Amino acid sequence: MAEHAHVAVIGCGHVGLVMAAGLAELGHDVHGVDRSAALVEALQGGHVQLHEPGLPELVAKGVASGNLCFTTSYPKAVAEAEFIFLAVDTPQTLGGAADLRNIRSATHSIAAALNGTTPILINKSTSPIGTGETIETILEGALEEKHRRPRIVSNPEFLRQGHAVEDFFHPERVVVGARDEADARAVAGLYEGLGGAVILTDLRTAEMIKYVANSFLATRVSFINEVARLCEAIGVDVDRVVEGISYDPRVGAHFFHPGIGFGGSCLPKDVAALRYIGETFGVATPVLSAVQEVNTIQRTQAVRKLRARLGGSLEGKRIGVWGLTFKGGTEDTRESPAMDVVSLLRNEGALIQAYDPEVIGHPERVPEALRTHLRDTALLAAGGADALAILTDWPEFREVPLADLRSVMRGIVLFDGRNLLSRHAAEAAGFAYMGVGRMPTPHRRRSGDG
Repeated sequence: MAEHAHVAVIGCGHVGLVMAAGLAELGHDVHGVDRSAALVEALQGGHVQLHEPGLPELVAKGVASGNLCFTTSYPKAVAEAEFIFLAVDTPQTLGGAADLRNIRSATHSIAAALNGTTPILINKSTSPIGTGETIETILEGALEEKHRRPRIVSNPEFLRQGHAVEDFFHPERVVVGARDEADARAVAGLYEGLGGAVILTDLRTAEMIKYVANSFLATRVSFINEVARLCEAIGVDVDRVVEGISYDPRVGAHFFHPGIGFGGSCLPKDVAALRYIGETFGVATPVLSAVQEVNTIQRTQAVRKLRARLGGSLEGKRIGVWGLTFKGGTEDTRESPAMDVVSLLRNEGALIQAYDPEVIGHPERVPEALRTHLRDTALLAAGGADALAILTDWPEFREVPLADLRSVMRGIVLFDGRNLLSRHAAEAAGFAYMGVGRMPTPHRRRSGDG
């Protein structure tokens, strides 16, 4: 293992901050670098704004021990670094490709600070096949000894938001791709003792592994959502279907939860990027195209269900919304299916009142036009509503007494876009319940129903 290695981590978002704090906990000397002076100051004070269990404590411990510090200065972080991790974001372009401007900018800044040294530069950012070679080209001009080749490694991350600290310390696998096996082994040594399979390969294969992994998970989500729509048409319950197939070890139950679709900063972007890579190389990817199509349909399907149950029009209908983040356990609203559904509902004239436990204290996480529609509690969001739409799987929503919920609502329509609640319990409380792929409540016109 590389004992007490000097490490620089460029980018202090979800991935970079977990990496920096985790490596510091393993005994390495870590500098976290970010261009935001405000963020650096907050982190240096031990303050973490991300919703990531265990991360605030881990950062505070690292700073207190002296193993972890934060800076905006590349020269300060890179000067003695043996390993430099690139963990900057790669947002999606309009054409579906990954935007590499942040990677290029960070690499140029690293190059200017190298001062003739040749540390190992490890790309943690999810980026297109061949990005390692792009980084290598940028760095080549910075080396004083031209015969010395930049030491580039691809080390894709597999951290789940909301479980990132757990995943760092208990990885299922560590993938390291490099031209030089010695460099790959050196990077793998940073994780020694954490367990998990170690896969050493070349740069492009490591980059491909990340894209294929996320795209397959997205495929599973879209597949079960398509099955859920079929179950509704046939009149069978998708929950029992999933139960029946999940015992097959070749299938399992992971990412087999019907809902309003996948979102976040990874799956949508990575599916689009892999499709774009296919187009670049002249390879059709119809499966990935279908994955995206199904994911979009789930949003419009949610709105269609609410419209139909509320009398064929959403104009002027008051709809309570529970959840705006892309999933429970995170503060992230990027590519959130919930946000898409809310936008569609508002576009049809619905009056929204929304609650999310991670947004209510940070309204800047949603568009300004939606901030006046936020409510302080789940029950306040449901107050006087003609319908309630559960759009994010926050566990606390299960704890709201259904009798209390029914008493504050004007209508009885409950759309459970995450299959979070018991259909039978909701019906017993007097709701007209609609899940995803669950057998719907027969429509009987009652007082307050549309």
